[in-house]
Amino acid sequence: MASSTLVCETQPWKDLKVHVEDVKKTHLRDLMNDVERCKSMMVEFDGITLDYSRQRATLDTLNKLCNLAEAAHLKEKINLMFNGDRINSTENRSVLHVALRAPRDAAVKSDGKNVVPEVWNVLDKIKDFSERVRNGSWVGATGKPLTDVVSVGIGGSFLGPLFVHTALQTDPEASKHAKGRQLRFLANVDPVDVAKNITGLNPETTLVVVVSKTFTTAETMLNARTLRAWISKELGPSAVVKHMVAVSTNLVLVEKFGIDPNNAFAFWDWVGGRYSVCSAVGVLPLSLQYGFPIVEKFLKGASSIDQHFCCAPFEKNIPVLLGLLSVWNVSFFEYPARAILPYTQALEKFAPHIQQVSMESNGKGVSIDGVPLPYETGEIDFGEPGTNGQHSFYQLIHQGRVIPCDFIGVVKSQQPVYLEGEVVNNHDELMSNFFAQPDALAYGKTPEQLQKENVPQNLIPHKTFSGNRPSLSLLLSSLDAYKVGQLLAIYEHRVAVQGFVWGINSFDQWGVELGKSLATQVRKQLHASRTKREPVEGFNYSTSTLLTKFLEESSDVPANPPTLLPRI
Repeated sequence: MASSTLVCETQPWKDLKVHVEDVKKTHLRDLMNDVERCKSMMVEFDGITLDYSRQRATLDTLNKLCNLAEAAHLKEKINLMFNGDRINSTENRSVLHVALRAPRDAAVKSDGKNVVPEVWNVLDKIKDFSERVRNGSWVGATGKPLTDVVSVGIGGSFLGPLFVHTALQTDPEASKHAKGRQLRFLANVDPVDVAKNITGLNPETTLVVVVSKTFTTAETMLNARTLRAWISKELGPSAVVKHMVAVSTNLVLVEKFGIDPNNAFAFWDWVGGRYSVCSAVGVLPLSLQYGFPIVEKFLKGASSIDQHFCCAPFEKNIPVLLGLLSVWNVSFFEYPARAILPYTQALEKFAPHIQQVSMESNGKGVSIDGVPLPYETGEIDFGEPGTNGQHSFYQLIHQGRVIPCDFIGVVKSQQPVYLEGEVVNNHDELMSNFFAQPDALAYGKTPEQLQKENVPQNLIPHKTFSGNRPSLSLLLSSLDAYKVGQLLAIYEHRVAVQGFVWGINSFDQWGVELGKSLATQVRKQLHASRTKREPVEGFNYSTSTLLTKFLEESSDVPANPPTLLPRI
């Protein structure tokens, strides 16, 4: 699908540039009065309701966005992804995270080969291993059951699994299967994170999962060596094979590290890190914590959205609609950010995960053909659960910059609370805010309304809300493993739609490489200065000054220290 024509040069893009000026003349108060428009902007699928009526868009806007999708060959690009074409052209790879949750009898091909049997071979291996650990037939070096798991990884090897784990912790069904077990995630190379993760753990009952495709990721491998030293110090070096397993494709380095290659769980180069939560990266630690049947429900939820995304017409296709509306907000209204606001504490780690999925995918400045883009791509994603966010950054959203918002609500609470004599139960109180905030953003409050309420004249400018601030609402029937999988897939595909329309490669991440390569130079300098007292050389004045200061003020660090593990 490579083409040197940028999407901004197409007629539908130009039509939208004219159209947005007309839409800007209409306030959301007026758009919301059109009942037929609002009806047409609600979509339901498999226990999920999308309401995008509070977007600054008309029915004509949606038609024009669909025309833009056609000009960008969106349907063809979706099909190419599902068909295993190497749409990640800069790395010459397929993009097949959908294969990770495909049914056992499905066929998803890469280079003409059905990869689904390989996926299920790994899933079956995870099921067998996790069941042995959970039922106590796999024990640690001293014969004790392994009840605690530390998953060591960073980026996509951490954020996605952490989001799912946090969402399932309070789900009644999942938490029942996790009784007596705990799962922790070690990502930051900061020794403080190491200390926090091993505090209160007994090496005799701990299993460490090292997640690194190449087994060379600097931060992950240093953390892995640290936990290997922790286990070896307490239980002896021979205990490592019983207390450490790997998610990797580099069996040579896995074995060299001291992990039995038979205890390595594979994934593939057609899985990008930020899209890997449905691979062994997430499935292994989550299965150890909750059991494979719960995780399989999660995979089935994601698969349901995959099929919806692949097959539903655009006007009823939730990920497509979300993606097109994001393009509309970013490229035509020029809103730079988006807030993800789940009204359930169980989704507190959802926004951090989507930050990576979105910003690492679509934070690009050139087209897929390497042509500099004359328009912005990507958006600044952030968020916090409601109602916490309301007492934090909603002030800016209501009366400062315009930031489109995603409100995510759940009909049934995972942990309902009822107090006798209260006007509403706790979940109804939470959801009252979920329903009220989008209207507050859309309608605002006028000076005339404030005058009728006898607000003092000097306070009217401060209490005026301009309104006309776009949002959309996703209402889920519940939040179990299946729904968590659906939500993940919706946002993964939304990001892909944006990238497909903008004409960028959403599946590489060259932007993370430069900082890492420069860190290698600093690492060499720190080693030389610590061990040989060599002066700082080869850096600019600012970096040299700070490095020198750092070395001087940490001169008590020994050059060749004995192993010292953190303690709290």
